[in-house]
Amino acid sequence: MTALPVLAAAPPAVRIQPARIDAVFKDYSGPSNPGCALGIYQDGRILYSRGYGTADLNQGTPITPNTLFDVGSVSKQFAAASVVLLANEGKLSLTDDIRKYLPELPDQGTPITVDHLLHHTSGLRDYNDLLFLKGFHYEDVTDDDDALDVIARQRALRFKPGTRFEYSNSGYFLAALIVKRVTGQNLAAFAKERFFQPLGMARSHFRDDYTAVVPGRATAYAPAGKGSFQLDMSNWNQLGDGQVQTSVTELVKWDENFSTARVGGRALIDGLQVRGVLNSGASTSYGRGLFLDTYRGAQRVHHSGAWGGYRAALMRFPEHHLSIAILCNRADMRPDIAERVADLVLGNALQSADPKAAAPAVTAAAASGDLARYAGLYYDGDAYRVVTVRQQDGRLELVFPGRALPLRPAGGDRFDVEGIPITLLFAGEQMSFLRSGGIRTDFKRVQPAGPTSDDAWKQLVGAYSSPELDVTWRIELKDGKAVLKGRTLGSPPLVPAFADAFTTPHGLLRLTRDAAGQVTGFLFGDLRFERKKP
Repeated sequence: MTALPVLAAAPPAVRIQPARIDAVFKDYSGPSNPGCALGIYQDGRILYSRGYGTADLNQGTPITPNTLFDVGSVSKQFAAASVVLLANEGKLSLTDDIRKYLPELPDQGTPITVDHLLHHTSGLRDYNDLLFLKGFHYEDVTDDDDALDVIARQRALRFKPGTRFEYSNSGYFLAALIVKRVTGQNLAAFAKERFFQPLGMARSHFRDDYTAVVPGRATAYAPAGKGSFQLDMSNWNQLGDGQVQTSVTELVKWDENFSTARVGGRALIDGLQVRGVLNSGASTSYGRGLFLDTYRGAQRVHHSGAWGGYRAALMRFPEHHLSIAILCNRADMRPDIAERVADLVLGNALQSADPKAAAPAVTAAAASGDLARYAGLYYDGDAYRVVTVRQQDGRLELVFPGRALPLRPAGGDRFDVEGIPITLLFAGEQMSFLRSGGIRTDFKRVQPAGPTSDDAWKQLVGAYSSPELDVTWRIELKDGKAVLKGRTLGSPPLVPAFADAFTTPHGLLRLTRDAAGQVTGFLFGDLRFERKKP
């Protein structure tokens, strides 16, 4: 008799190792630190949950799995579900022009559909950015009228609808307004009736009143230096793009509905996971309120959120029927923290990401220390931003406002950005950001340049107005250098980037000139400011 081959036992798909999981959150623990709540779900039950750190530093209230958090853009899937449910019930069509429901918006000469909003392919500028640039601090009170007005004042789109993916909170705010105009209920009431109550999420809700007391909710904080923190909360009152308040204890019920389809049926669940398709026929990695991609070889459905000092992530691995929810009340949460937990929990079920186990070939340039050819200033002409790659202490760093992140060789002309799931690919004078799901952003190398004389700086001084924002900013000289002044801007310096372009903490400013070379205004991103006559 021929002996049967010995089959190696398959490694367990899920491993709960409390000590190793808790170590991921060690810097977020203790009575003097805001922190996070963690929930690990499988088959509709909570495998592991815990709170780390403090929900309210004034009272010393600890975070628990029942603590409520604002989950920021994780809310988008609830807004998308509301719209898709209405479409499935025949109360609207995803192909409708949004002006059918929002006639206040200008005719841009091309239809913007409801689905363009949900897939982030509308070309609409982000209303969060617009309100901030108009002069609203995040602590100010703003309502639907403020947001709708600033969107309606825009004279142009960022791009023709359907031609590219560009994340914009405007789409989901407008989706919430459409729900209200179709049903007569605001999104908070609709979601409560159709989702939260049927799923037994008794405390979860869209917060539609900034004055409302929310028992058991964590207060949000931002670092204030030397281990201290300051409040980081917002009083903006718009729904759709954010504002869901929930806990890791209740999110499991929403998460499991993607498997059971008990609420909304299979048509709703499938509808949320339909990828956007561009006019070119190419698909995006974004469904409706959800990113759809792979992580270390495993299918993944996920979204993160950030609003004020709140940070959140809900990540689902359908093949393993496993999900991870992380809700935090500190603005400095590591952006890859959910992936770090997934690495521990799924372990060998994921493709290796251990650089020692699968070390890529190091380029000759990296091996010899010849990294200078990658260093330089790079410009993204679609998003109007610049980043710097510099050589520092024998290695490369990616530098952008407020941060410098080390780069790790990843084979060929590729480098992984430490702490962020992005790979840089260099090819001649081009650098590309590569993200999961095939998302790619291209940058071109540009030559650094700036004003070379006092007279050149003085030529910039003046008042500049934007009709789309209905606001006036000033450029003034301070200690011989130019600063940009606006209500929410403070007085940041204009830091020379490349010819007639300057970086600020809030965006890129590019001068416009007439045929004689005189400064006529500037573009802030793609918003035009015209120079006022003295």
